[in-house]
Amino acid sequence: MRFAIVPPYDRGVQADPDWMTRLADVAERLGFESLYLPEHAAVATGHAPEHHYTTDGGLGLPDDTPFPDPLAVLGHLAARTTRLRLGTGMLILPQHHPVLLAKRLATLDVLSGGRVQVGLGVGWMREELSALGVDPATRGRRADEAIQVLRALWRDDPADFRGEFFAFTGLRCFPKPVQPGGIPLHVGGQSEAAARRAGRLADGFHPLGVDGARLRRLTGVVRESAERAGRDPDRIELTLTCDLAAADDASVARAAAAGVDRLVLTCRGLSFERLAAALAQVAERNGLTTDGGGRAC
Repeated sequence: MRFAIVPPYDRGVQADPDWMTRLADVAERLGFESLYLPEHAAVATGHAPEHHYTTDGGLGLPDDTPFPDPLAVLGHLAARTTRLRLGTGMLILPQHHPVLLAKRLATLDVLSGGRVQVGLGVGWMREELSALGVDPATRGRRADEAIQVLRALWRDDPADFRGEFFAFTGLRCFPKPVQPGGIPLHVGGQSEAAARRAGRLADGFHPLGVDGARLRRLTGVVRESAERAGRDPDRIELTLTCDLAAADDASVARAAAAGVDRLVLTCRGLSFERLAAALAQVAERNGLTTDGGGRAC
């Protein structure tokens, strides 16, 4: 089991370079595999209550909560760490043109020595998508194409693609990612559409806010979709998000029994000192090592 950490973004610390550098240093020293950052380009005041992960459908945070560009922050942390993997959870894929995103991600991968992994979502705030010129009704199809564009530009030289939203011929995009096969792409979400997308196109699946029978159903959809696409379902990683306070031995054991490869630990409201102490307890209980792994559960 590998462990990742999300900073307490309700405190606005993602925009604080000193705070983030200290957190990355602690996470790396304790043996955490990775650090994950979320994304919102902008938050619409009075947005429709369509968030799947809060009881009232709202953001669950004040509208002025800082959400700095996650790739810029990860670039800052890449220069200050040596082993910690740099992740997103989730990058809102339909908001990005995939040709530009391919270049940004590959550059970060090269500069970090191959430590980038990307969680991708289709977004839920329709007002945010619309402000960026994206029809929310097309976000799933756009995401499917964007993943294929990223793969093509990292794999082929020159690369060709023709789809509903993106098309090009003979593009050469350098630098290429350091990681063999390109940067790992993990699809996030709680829908069967997300599970099918992960099975067809991704290296991992990161369902949010599900467990038990629903989790088993979604992971079954991932496997079925991978097999239909001629892919090996056993090579698709499973990541779950868990509140740091709930990451006790029993919950970690249940996650391992469900086939989870990685737990991403979230927290809110913690000072740096309290967060560092809690992370040290998780590391000790789970035998984390400097390669980012832990004990088998």
